[in-house]
Amino acid sequence: MVKVLLAISSYHGKFYPEGSKTGVYLTEVLEPYMEFTKKGYDVTIASETGTFGWDSHSILFEGLSLHLRNLYTAFCKKDSPFSKAMKNVKKASDVENERFDIFFASAGHATLFDYPKAKSLQKIAADTYNNGGVVTAVCHGPAIFENLINPKTGEPLIKGKKITGFTDSAEKTLHLTNTIKKHNLVTMEGVAKKEGATYIAPKGDWDSFTVVDGRLVTGVNPQSAQKGAEDTISTYEKTRNQTEYN
Repeated sequence: MVKVLLAISSYHGKFYPEGSKTGVYLTEVLEPYMEFTKKGYDVTIASETGTFGWDSHSILFEGLSLHLRNLYTAFCKKDSPFSKAMKNVKKASDVENERFDIFFASAGHATLFDYPKAKSLQKIAADTYNNGGVVTAVCHGPAIFENLINPKTGEPLIKGKKITGFTDSAEKTLHLTNTIKKHNLVTMEGVAKKEGATYIAPKGDWDSFTVVDGRLVTGVNPQSAQKGAEDTISTYEKTRNQTEYN
């Protein structure tokens, strides 16, 4: 069975200008979870500490499309498989020695705080990649690549790769640029530059947009979460077929 580690942030603190908290961005974990379980994959959800809190902005229902309203029933129903999975979030260090076929980093601005220091999650990502698996990160999920050195090469895991992620211009639109600077956080464009990757920008900040570079998949925003999961599945299946053929 295909094993997936679906990473979530453990940070849950005040961040937005009006005082609300950032945390796990709901659709960025819910949509990949639904896509992977639909394929019959075995999904483990883990944060660095085994704890989490929801991003306040991500659980608002106003203005949602019909598609997302239907998806949100999995969040609202406490006996749904998704709700049960979120009640069983693992501490990354407890599963870091398991072998996963896919590592998927969900996001929320919270990841800027904990992913760059999440040694166990980073170990799982590196091990997954080095074992021939697929590593994916969407929106602010590429924060997992900050300070992530691939032990196999001694270089940043994304060095020389093409990636995308939440744009600096979108941060400005949300009036969060100064907040990010105040906390000494690094934006996704900054992570790419710092770690030697090439940042690929979407045509529009809110477009569904992904970049696939070998076994590395990245998406630019919450609207890219589902496509990021779909691209992950197709990349994994392509890789597996090539391995079996060879």
